[in-house]
Amino acid sequence: MIDKKDLHYVASLARLKLKEEDEEKVREKFSMVLDYVGMLNELDIEDVEPLINVNGMSNVMREDEIKESMDRETLLANAPEKMYGCIKVSKVIE
Repeated sequence: MIDKKDLHYVASLARLKLKEEDEEKVREKFSMVLDYVGMLNELDIEDVEPLINVNGMSNVMREDEIKESMDRETLLANAPEKMYGCIKVSKVIE
């Protein structure tokens, strides 16, 4: 079973705040997950090919085509604010 120190470490990585009364239940569930992963590690996968694509399709993207773009004034016509020929947006990083 996972110890409390490791549980608190994993919870801090996940930015979780655990109540003391819930810690034991979470430790049990976490241990069940780790036990299951341990069972998967025991499987013999020596001759199993890696799965790259589940549906067998290779590339369903269309080819890029160069087309003439719209002029800048047309694109900026509906912009609420403009600055230096670009759309001005609110600052998102402090």
